[in-house]
Amino acid sequence: MAIVITGSVVIALKYPRPQPVEISLPPTPAWAGDVYVGGEVNSPGVYPVDDGDTIEDVIRAAGGLTDNADSSYAEIIVPGQGEVATLQKININKADAWLLTALPGIGEVRAGAIIAYRQQHGPFRDINELLKVEGFGPATLENIKDLITIAD
Repeated sequence: MAIVITGSVVIALKYPRPQPVEISLPPTPAWAGDVYVGGEVNSPGVYPVDDGDTIEDVIRAAGGLTDNADSSYAEIIVPGQGEVATLQKININKADAWLLTALPGIGEVRAGAIIAYRQQHGPFRDINELLKVEGFGPATLENIKDLITIAD
């Protein structure tokens, strides 16, 4: 009995709780335009939404839910006028390659270069340090700087 309980605790601690799906909709009256879809979807990013599209359509456009997604819960953030929706930023000191590839302009090669740099030089101290990573230039950094962080 003790082995079963201990094994259950170890398994429960090994697998993290699923993250909610995050969908940020712009404040447009007809719900048409571009929306950011993040969280536990296969291809996080910005997707066009037409009037009449459903949340299921938006999630399908983002490649569907991952295996870790809690399909009973979705979070929609609609900012007020003059506000900017707060998006969860990707921590470049901790992100796995698959998560880094969700950033615009970051494919498998650049994600691998970020991880290799991090392993060789330790954690990034500033996001501008990405300019030292092979294959990174100012334009790429400009495209992702608002989507990344080095803090928890």
